Amino acid sequence: MTETGLRARHVSVNYARRTVLHDLNPALFPRGRVCALLGPNGSGKSTFLRAVAGIVPSPAIITLNGMELSRIPLAQRTRHCIYLPQALPAPVHLQVLESLIAAHHVNGMPGMADTNIIDEALEILATFGIEDLAMRYMDELSGGQRQLVGLAQAMGRHPDALLLDEPLSALDLHHQFSVMKIIHQATITRGLVTMVVLHDLNIAARMTDDAIVMRDGRLIAAGPTRTVISPELLQQTYGIHARVETCSRGEPFIMVDGTID
Repeated sequence: MTETGLRARHVSVNYARRTVLHDLNPALFPRGRVCALLGPNGSGKSTFLRAVAGIVPSPAIITLNGMELSRIPLAQRTRHCIYLPQALPAPVHLQVLESLIAAHHVNGMPGMADTNIIDEALEILATFGIEDLAMRYMDELSGGQRQLVGLAQAMGRHPDALLLDEPLSALDLHHQFSVMKIIHQATITRGLVTMVVLHDLNIAARMTDDAIVMRDGRLIAAGPTRTVISPELLQQTYGIHARVETCSRGEPFIMVDGTID
């Protein structure tokens, strides 16, 4: 039986003489679940995503739903597994709607009439609450608006896996929660494998299913997010004194009392 989900084995990355990732072999990333990548700055989270995406050299063996991505050309690989960086490329003078249509064609998805492509693009923009940006030009948008359009483009390409590097970094509080809700719902309904680099531990605890925690290029912990995030782990990984409390609605939240000197 073909294994479903994404498996990453022997993920190592070296920059010159410095080892950034030390032969990581996390458990299978299953379909239909959002996995948070957590850890302090410089722990290797973004590099791990780029290695899985095939953007940085690595001897890693990456399989997705039984297909060995690490054996196919990058252009073909991106049809199945999309990486969205934190720092998006410089905006071009292209309308938002045109950018979604272009992303659709880049992914090589035949058999859909142009009118259907436009309707789908508008529907995706509406999902993110940015349908009013459809006729705006990309180089006129704020950083947060461009980030939302980038997520809409990624969804519009119908990937099997989404690798999102700090997708909330330029968003206000309203959009942080609405975007995570959209990502989670799409992951379930489309059966995606979704990995998200996050720094907000409260959003991770409330809105992701699983977590892997990294430090200095190594895996520290992995499992269901609410089990993984503990005072002991926060002390070991982040160097902080913290409590994991439960609010009146039964949701977890992290209270930081101070740093470990």
